[in-house]
Amino acid sequence: MWRNPSHPDRPLHAIVQPPGPALFRAVRDALSGEGPAVLPLAPGQSEAAIAALRPTHVNGALQSDGTGVPSDVAVVIATSGSTGAPKGVMLSATALRASAAASLRRVEASKGERWLCCLPVSHISGLQVLVRALLSDSEPIIHARFDPDEVLRSGAGHVSLVPTQLHRLVELGADLSVFRTILLGGAAPRPGLVDQARDLGARVVTTYGMSETCGGCVYDGQPLYNVDLKIGEDGLIRISGPVLFSGYRFGGPDPFDGGWFRTSDLGELTGGRLRVLGRADDVINTGGEKVVAAAVVTVLCTHPEVADAAVVGTPDLEWGERVTAVVVPANPDTPPTLAQLRAYCRDRLPSHAAPRDLRLVPQLPLLPNGKTDLVRLRAGT
Repeated sequence: MWRNPSHPDRPLHAIVQPPGPALFRAVRDALSGEGPAVLPLAPGQSEAAIAALRPTHVNGALQSDGTGVPSDVAVVIATSGSTGAPKGVMLSATALRASAAASLRRVEASKGERWLCCLPVSHISGLQVLVRALLSDSEPIIHARFDPDEVLRSGAGHVSLVPTQLHRLVELGADLSVFRTILLGGAAPRPGLVDQARDLGARVVTTYGMSETCGGCVYDGQPLYNVDLKIGEDGLIRISGPVLFSGYRFGGPDPFDGGWFRTSDLGELTGGRLRVLGRADDVINTGGEKVVAAAVVTVLCTHPEVADAAVVGTPDLEWGERVTAVVVPANPDTPPTLAQLRAYCRDRLPSHAAPRDLRLVPQLPLLPNGKTDLVRLRAGT
């Protein structure tokens, strides 16, 4: 499975443009083998980021220092970089089709039913909407940006959303039964969001996955067809199956453990159902104790005066790291205090997990795929 791609022999075309029919055709041809491999990138991508990925072509123009990919690679996805520098994830047509087919099978989508793509195609969540449409023998409905009213009027049967987008639809009190399925992924939804959406008629399916697994490979806690899960002794989630990636562009550390892809996420398996606890690199070491940031976020988001929250570790001479809460107040005129949030968390978590610092912000910084930009938060920006 794992290899350092030392013999690239297929052109890699970077397509830097908004999603649309031309990009859909390029992905279709990449999967069929009739066209070059595709590196979809969002407009505004820096020249330095493009140069680091070294495509052979950019919007059709030959690059003098470009490097191709192995013949089985159809798509390269630049990872989000939510916690560091992005990498190029190489995906084969076989893996992408296996993922899309298993997804269609799980949600019981029929041939001809249309999918709405309102996520960036430069990320795996948006790209896989196009692959599902291909396997459904249907033309995808593609929106260049997310507009709640346009989404509701799209006429699509199925859609993939991130929690921020679903939250905006819920705020409208919209009839969400217009969709047969809403796949929800990219980040953990805040407590209560899924229930609110279901009260509005939504059939929400929560998903877990990443670029290396061709997107969501666990739906509502259970793996898709032919996907296997286990938890290693280190607490990290491991995944196997035909949806796994071919390797990182230009190689890198081997992320496989005896054929299992070793993720960076901590998890628990109970009765075959997966519970994701949070990223291992989001564990905060404070005063000799380990705090899973995601667990603190979950508690904070249930506080009535908190609209949204993130938790990061910030350097501290005494504690090593301080648990720092970054909070969007439900009412900016009466924001919660640090003392209130500490007391609230200490009633529900070990005392060392209670935040020691509080930053109030009007909104959390987000990456294009809807994940919280933890790099910016750790930098205090």
